[in-house]
Formats: sequence, C-alpha cells, structure tokens
Amino acid sequence: NPILNDLLPEHQKKVVERLSTSLPLSVTANRVSHEEYWKRCCMERWQVCDVSNYGDSWKRMFFERHLENILKFFIPNTTDPDQVLDLIPLCQNYVRKLEINQFLPPLQVHPKEEGHDLSDAEDEAEMGEVYKHHYDLKELITSLPHLEELHLIYDVKSCGMNFEWNLFNFTELDCSNLASAVRMCRNLKVFKLTRSKVDDDKIKLLARNLQNHPCLLELDLSHNLIRDHGAQAIGKLISHSKLETLNLCNNQICHLGAQALAQGLAESSTLTSLNLRLNFVEDKGGEAIGRALLTNTSLKCLHLGSNNLSEPTAAVFSQVLAQNSSLTSINFSCNHLGLDGGKQLLAGLANNKTLTELDLRHAEVEQETDFRIHEIVWANREAVRLASLQHPSTEPL
Repeated sequence: NPILNDLLPEHQKKVVERLSTSLPLSVTANRVSHEEYWKRCCMERWQVCDVSNYGDSWKRMFFERHLENILKFFIPNTTDPDQVLDLIPLCQNYVRKLEINQFLPPLQVHPKEEGHDLSDAEDEAEMGEVYKHHYDLKELITSLPHLEELHLIYDVKSCGMNFEWNLFNFTELDCSNLASAVRMCRNLKVFKLTRSKVDDDKIKLLARNLQNHPCLLELDLSHNLIRDHGAQAIGKLISHSKLETLNLCNNQICHLGAQALAQGLAESSTLTSLNLRLNFVEDKGGEAIGRALLTNTSLKCLHLGSNNLSEPTAAVFSQVLAQNSSLTSINFSCNHLGLDGGKQLLAGLANNKTLTELDLRHAEVEQETDFRIHEIVWANREAVRLASLQHPSTEPL
C-alpha cells in the first residue's frame, strides 16, 4: 500500500497493530505485507500454527490454510464456485503448497423426495457418476503460478451416521479432471495422491499426463489399489520423467508390475528413492529389481519390506551389494530371507563401503549374521560421518 509504505517504520507498526483481523481479504490481501498482521490472523483462527512449515511466512500460512479449508468443505452443485474463484487473485502470489485431505461429494437428493415416482433402479442410474464426482481443481490449480506441492486424499472425514461407501470413490471424472490439472501445473515438484482407491485405469491416465513433466521430482501413490498394469504405466513414467522419489507403499503390485518398475529403474538416471513396502512382488519381482540395480547408479534408498521375498532375492542382492556403489539404504524387513539369505547378504557386504542402513528385522536371518552385518553397516555409517566432519557440505540442509 503506497500510503502505508510511505510512513516511518515506527508509524507503520502502530497502524498495522490497530488493523482488525476481520477486515475483508479483498482489502488486506494485496495491501498488507507486514508479517505481524498475518501472524495475528493465523493465531486467532488456528490453535496450532507452525510457521516453519510455510517457509517462515505467516501470510503464506494464512492463505494456504484458508484456501484448503474452503476446498475441504466445498459441496459440488451446492457451494458457490465463486467462493474459490474470487479468492484466486488474492492468494495466487502466496500459495506454494496445498494439502487437502477431504473432498465432499454433491448432496444426494432422492427423486422421491422431489415428488417423482421412480423405481430404485432408475433412481440409482440417474444419480450415477454425477452424484459421486468431486470439486474440479483444474481452474484453481492452473491459476496458482507458484504451486509446487499438491497433497490430495479423496476421502470424507467424520461422516458419522451418513456413512456410505460411495462417499469414498475417486471417480473416472475426478481422475480425468485431476490429470488435466497436474499436466498444466508446470511448476509442480511434489504430487501426493494417497488413500484414494486409485486403481490401474486411473493411474494409467495420470501417468500418461505426467510423462515428461518439466519439474515433478516426487510422486507418492501409497495406500491405493494399483496392480501390475498400473505399475507398468509407472515404470514407463520413471524412464520418461525427472522423478527422484517414488512411493508405492501398500498397493497390490505383484511380480509382473515389479518387473516393469525394474525396467524403468534400469533406464532411469534420476530416481534416488523407491518404496515398495507392503506389496506382493515376491522373488521374481525382487530378483528383477536387483538385476536392474547392477546397472543403475542413481538409486540410494530402496524399501522392499513385507513383499514375501526369500533366499533367491537375497542371492541377487548379494551381487548388488558387491557391485553397486550408490545404494545407501535397503529395507528387507518382514520377509523370509532365511539363514542362507542372510549369509549371502553378508558375503556381498564384504567390500561394500557405501551402504549405511540395512534393515533385516523379522527377515528370519540368523542372529550372528545379523550382528556381523550390523557391524559392517555401522562402520560404513561412521566413516561417512567422519568424512562429513573433515569436508563439511556447503549445500543447504
């Protein structure tokens, strides 16, 4: 604000202190830049306010949380869309991350309540997909030029006695709208779509739209319903993107899907972290991933916990540990590697100097073998620590 900015600093402070937090956002959004004012707005509205999660900007915190709150309680065909659209010019310069853990469906109005005499079958057919769809984010997301992180859960909180299974559906229309939105969000670096019943057909559409994205570095699709065909689409995405982190924890990926992911991994030069915990890749999938790591030089962290792996996978990873010099962390917890599998991993570690974490909890490895592996890994970790003290990194934490 030209008038406010022309005042002396001590006078500016007095004016800002007297500004009411109930002033319309249309007045304050682009006129008041003082952090103290936006701190008051946040503290009066929310009990927990950790500004460090918002780049230490109170103004950013206010607009991100305000927008998230509107979206969480937006009811299609009921809530006025202008509630969101009118906010765009006020918040677009400040929103960098959106975390939305609820999407409400349209209110279901039964035709019989409106005086129509339709059968139950006609009733269900009429409501169909139209009833289930959620707010279309496309117009909003494409109007936020600084948006870098998008975390979504298509869920309904605290539905109580109004519980219905179709409240939790991520529909084909939702998926199509979202795919178009993220494709046009060119600055997006982190995309998380979790606990949303994303299946193969939907992830294939999303993956196709994310290929060759200029900025996307992290993709989290954990706790969904992705099977082998969906994993094949993701495998292609790995080799046609700049992805560094991929989380597929708790899906339904079997060995064919793991083999497709392994092929993408073999062709990728950017992926540094892959989480496949709580899937069904078994030894055929585990061996394929291991063989890919004989040539891959980018992956640092791999989580294969709870995948029904056994000694054949350990045999391949024994070779990986002997040859691969980029892996720093592997998790084999809750598998069936057995006594021989543990010994094979120990043999592979004999000359390994880079692995600093190997989780073998509940992997049926002999106690003595586990102890010797722990000694090697601990020595590697200590060597890395001492090296970092001698040559401090200049990169920001």
